[in-house]
Amino acid sequence: MITASLVKELRESTGVGMMECKSALTETNGDIQAAIKLLREKSGAKADKKASREAKEGLIAAQISASGKAGIIVEVNCETDFVAKNENFQNFVNEVAKTVLASEATDLATALTLPKDDVTLDQFIKSKVLEMGENVQFRRFERLTLDGEGAVASYIHLGGKTGVLIEVAAGNAASSGSDAFADLVKDLTLHIAAAAPAGLAREDIPADLVEEEKGIFRKQMEGQNKPADIIEKIVEGKLGKFYSDRCLLEQGFVKDPDTSIKDLLEANGKELGDTITINKFVRFGLGD
Repeated sequence: MITASLVKELRESTGVGMMECKSALTETNGDIQAAIKLLREKSGAKADKKASREAKEGLIAAQISASGKAGIIVEVNCETDFVAKNENFQNFVNEVAKTVLASEATDLATALTLPKDDVTLDQFIKSKVLEMGENVQFRRFERLTLDGEGAVASYIHLGGKTGVLIEVAAGNAASSGSDAFADLVKDLTLHIAAAAPAGLAREDIPADLVEEEKGIFRKQMEGQNKPADIIEKIVEGKLGKFYSDRCLLEQGFVKDPDTSIKDLLEANGKELGDTITINKFVRFGLGD
């Protein structure tokens, strides 16, 4: 006999709906371990059926290692904002991030094969599809690892809609262990979240983005009867403003727009008697 307490126990173990738990127990003659296995098997099939449904909502989350020298940022998608705001889903996304951080995986395909509890991360994710009743997709992740003094830090904004991961290097341990350094790193993550730089320096801006901007400038110059070489010089001049808007080091600091991020680093380095450098940063916007 399939009792209510047995169904409740299976639900608490799996997070799956009561009716599906009862069905699984009926099919396995009340064997709860067999029912758990059956639900996991079914979760893969259900995940495949739901995989074609759009998953535009979700969360961005980050995890930093105990050493403060490594970190991970992930984006996991679902179908509705209702699920994204669910504490269960939020805990699940953090578990995905922790699992990847603890590994050496550098790409999504490898990450999905990582062990999670007694299954793979891919199977762990698919079991959430059965539990949530929505398409759930681990879309992407980035890892930063610092070699030397400094810190890897993160900032999650707008309830998981925007996330930042940054790697900031210092010359000595005294600097990276100071409150001033910690405050600077926090300010940098807040700035990146707000200003959405396209790259660290000019050479990091994607070439297609630069060419697209040049095309806009050339279009603006049409009908001015200027020689082609003069137009190109004007276009190159206009790119200066473009770079100051898009390059992190050239952007005006959000808390003091008259001070560039490069100048901010130099001023803080001088105060600490050190050289402070941003090595890398990652900014995820949900669905970008």
